[in-house]
Amino acid sequence: MVAVSERPRPRQRLRARIVVSFVLLGFGLTALFAASTLALRSRIENQLVGAWLGAEAASYLAFKRAHPEPDAAYGLQEQQIEMFAFRPESPQIPLAWRDLPNGVHDWRDPDARGRNADFKLAVARAPDIVTFIKYGYGRQALSAQQLLVLLGLGVVAFTVLAWLIGLWSSRRVMRPVADLAARVEEFRGDAPRTPLAPHFAQDEVGQLAQTLDDYADQLTERVARDREFNADVSHELRTPLAVIRGATELLLAAPDLTDKMRQRLLRIERATQQSTDLTTALLMLSRSERGSGRSDVRRMVEAQAEANRVHLGSKPVALRVDGQHDVFVDAPEAVLSVALNNLIGNACKYTLEGEVAVTVLAGRVEVADTGPGIASGEGERLFERGYRGASSAGSKGAGIGLAIVRRLCDLYGWRVRLEPRVDRQGSLATLEFEPEPAPLD
Repeated sequence: MVAVSERPRPRQRLRARIVVSFVLLGFGLTALFAASTLALRSRIENQLVGAWLGAEAASYLAFKRAHPEPDAAYGLQEQQIEMFAFRPESPQIPLAWRDLPNGVHDWRDPDARGRNADFKLAVARAPDIVTFIKYGYGRQALSAQQLLVLLGLGVVAFTVLAWLIGLWSSRRVMRPVADLAARVEEFRGDAPRTPLAPHFAQDEVGQLAQTLDDYADQLTERVARDREFNADVSHELRTPLAVIRGATELLLAAPDLTDKMRQRLLRIERATQQSTDLTTALLMLSRSERGSGRSDVRRMVEAQAEANRVHLGSKPVALRVDGQHDVFVDAPEAVLSVALNNLIGNACKYTLEGEVAVTVLAGRVEVADTGPGIASGEGERLFERGYRGASSAGSKGAGIGLAIVRRLCDLYGWRVRLEPRVDRQGSLATLEFEPEPAPLD
């Protein structure tokens, strides 16, 4: 039996996309909310503090005008606020403050410890007096940092929550899809097919299951029709081929045949046998059925070599068979005959001079020729249906012979390859198989 390699498990990209979408959505929304909260807080705080400080600066100016004595106490008592009143020409005004206009300014000066401290400076000017209110907002900055930390923790928490929700929802979303894939996987082999749609709800997955059911019904109908057609064609072809072969055998038994006529009848007989073998092989391929049998590889090689000598004609090409005897393979002779006939026939067809050497070894058959050869890397493509190499330009053929060989090898677990020869011009075709032990005498 052909070993079926285990199919790799698909990467769960769709589920990963769902999870990533939830994570990005949760992170994006919470990050946007946090940024909006910080921006709104900063704007409102600046507006309120600025309006309050501006009003206090004007009020303090009016107070100092009415009470110029140094010990007059103004009603505002805050540890974060420092108030100064000067005459406009006073040298005691800090140099950086002298030209500041009325209003509230953001300012930074070293504190008592020599570190830069942020504060707001409210300025109120009159012709006879100028006042400054210095408001340090260290506590507010600390609370803003605390708010930033809390919002960052909120972003992380909501992102993790979105990840968990994404895992849960993706599992629920992908469960029917995975169930559908598992049920479709069960159709492999000869197991009877059961409808998919009844196992799923009337949603998108159910619609997909119904579509697969319809498609499977169409394929089943077409495959059955093709198999019936191939079986009918095979049966109908075998009858006239048997008639031709029987008539040829009767003619060959006639005692008054000339050598030329005998050669022609033998050629007809070989062609009839090749057609019968090809019909049998194609029928097995259409049904994907492996026939059994014990075929003598050396005998089949010699038979196909003899049948393909007609392709040589008058060309100066020697066709020889070498190698081992008593090499057997578990396959019908018709299948082995078709595979060998295509490999040997191609070598004989494209070799203009030199030799075609067929060597039988334990577990493989090698067909070496001295033809034009093939390009490096072209050997694998020559087994594709309809593909013809550069060396076959101008020759007749549809390019399906080697494709049939590849399909037979896939059916029986054999290996076939075609490659350029290393030692000389030409190509080397190799058919590898598992040899059967020789029968006991």
